[in-house]
Amino acid sequence: MRIVSANVNGIRAAEKKGFYKWLARQRADVVCIQETKAQIHQLDPGTFCPNNFYCHYFDAEKKGYSGVAIYSREEPDQVLTGLGWDHCDSEGRYIQADFGKLSIASFYLPSGSSSEERHQNKLRFMDKMLDELKRMKRKKRDYIICGDWNTVHKEIDIKNFKSNQKNSGCTPEERAWMDKLIDEVGYVDAFRVVEPRAEQYTWWSNRGNARANNVGWRIDYQIISPGLADKVVKASVYKDKWFSDHAPLIIDYEID
Repeated sequence: MRIVSANVNGIRAAEKKGFYKWLARQRADVVCIQETKAQIHQLDPGTFCPNNFYCHYFDAEKKGYSGVAIYSREEPDQVLTGLGWDHCDSEGRYIQADFGKLSIASFYLPSGSSSEERHQNKLRFMDKMLDELKRMKRKKRDYIICGDWNTVHKEIDIKNFKSNQKNSGCTPEERAWMDKLIDEVGYVDAFRVVEPRAEQYTWWSNRGNARANNVGWRIDYQIISPGLADKVVKASVYKDKWFSDHAPLIIDYEID
């Protein structure tokens, strides 16, 4: 099973850059998209629901903002939108498709980089989300939660670690949250199961030739239940063409 996760930074802009032509060649079973920046009535289904996929969107109430989507080759048993609390649901940040005992989600954690107020809002969101993830883990289900988590975990996940300690996305409290998610709650970073190397980034600033110099951050993840850790086969970040300031994260699993 191949899962592609991509923050497209505007799904209509990504389409113009060739995202759907690229996607048609990827043999993906599930595609998780974040930051659609559109509402479903604005999207032509012939383009934005690719052939041979079941397509589900969860839009933000605010136009041109946030939003997530999930495409799947197999029809889900059910699709859940939102988690039942305003900051997540009004901004269209979580959609989940269930297949038997497996749940696959597209998730977009807020950025806190624009101001200290937004950073504090992000920290409150993270506290609430950790409670949700603990609740999910108690269920008799396996989870693959794909998306832009807007947070690096380890020093190897960012080019300029020391100089970014005070910047949202790399602060000690955010990285401690990732530690707790993985080390205490018990979720697994699927990418790191098979790819231990440094400088494997998924996002680059649009300033200062960051992409050309690979001055990046690894903030896009597929976070999985511990029972799936031995099912991870291969992981890669696609960088041959650019559809966004993020690169698609592709992970193959030995799951029917």
